Amino acid sequence: MRRGTDADLGVAAWRWSLDAGSDGAVVLRLSGHWGMQDRVPSRAAIAQELGRRPDARVLAFETGGIDAWDSRFVVFVRQVLEAARERQLAEDLTGLQPGVRKLLELAAAVPERQTGRRAPPAALLPRLGTAAARAAANARQMITFLGEACQALARFPTGRAQFRRADLMVTIQEAGPEALGIVSLISFLMGVILAYVGAVQLRQIGAELLVADLVAIGMTRHMGPMMTAIIMAGRTGAAYAAQLGTMRVNEEIDALQTMSFSPVDFLVLPRMLGLIVMMPLLTIYADVVGILGGMAVATGMLNVGLLGYWTRTWAIVHLSDFVVGVINASVFGVLVAVAGCLRGMQSGRSSAAVGLAATSAVVTGIVFIVVADAILTVIYDALGV
Repeated sequence: MRRGTDADLGVAAWRWSLDAGSDGAVVLRLSGHWGMQDRVPSRAAIAQELGRRPDARVLAFETGGIDAWDSRFVVFVRQVLEAARERQLAEDLTGLQPGVRKLLELAAAVPERQTGRRAPPAALLPRLGTAAARAAANARQMITFLGEACQALARFPTGRAQFRRADLMVTIQEAGPEALGIVSLISFLMGVILAYVGAVQLRQIGAELLVADLVAIGMTRHMGPMMTAIIMAGRTGAAYAAQLGTMRVNEEIDALQTMSFSPVDFLVLPRMLGLIVMMPLLTIYADVVGILGGMAVATGMLNVGLLGYWTRTWAIVHLSDFVVGVINASVFGVLVAVAGCLRGMQSGRSSAAVGLAATSAVVTGIVFIVVADAILTVIYDALGV
């Protein structure tokens, strides 16, 4: 007989013994109080006792003498059962309380979560095959989605697209006026940074006025549309992915399909149109704010006159520079909308999957933007624009 002692009360908190039963069974008799505050027997002690009975084939329980128990007792019973399985003993749980048996069944129904444990890595060839298959599946899904989005855009001018005009107005509001604050801040600071970078070098040759060239060309052709697109990818693209992912979790997209509505028309098309319309306008606004940021540095640090700065700016900037920026912005707007909506439509049906979809939308959108900017730059250089 083994006893546990309650240090505060000085009385036996628990008792257990392992006795021989009939038909090759061993009976674990438990009594007393088994609670969280008690230091219950260790698994090693039970395993040691089981090891002394090599002829045992079945482990049974007798718990009629237990006064009180809680989840600590259930954990102890699980540890005893694990020790019995290691010695290939059968289990007889009829002697346990019904509540304990139900809790053990629930614990066995859900597999243990493998946290902090790494499975041995697979061989190189299977990993390459798995990665290639996953990449092919993702490419197929992306191409399918792009095809459906293009079809929805083609249906829009004819009035056959299934979406609400109110949704389009809401997306324009969210992607346009509500984004002016962050676009203004980032664009102004980008103009300041460009001016400071140019000032360090141009001051050495006494050509401070050329800061206007650097800021104007840099903002209108590249930095204005790119920074605006990156802002929208992190702000609006992630929001699109989260919205559509939440609809996927709530089975709203399934409901649309059940009612014969096209999810691409009803959900994706308004968001794409909103960014396509607002991205060029936001880019032109960002260009102007960035030029103002460069002007603040030039007039405050380089002693360049305000009139001289504006004269130099409008002399160096041509309409083609603004057109290039607007084209870039339109392309970036489509890519941001596609990335956000694609990841949202691909989202799983859990809250964690929605967060992953939003993160993936931002990463995908930024990658699309950088790759598209590089391709467009090469095209403009080849065309002499």
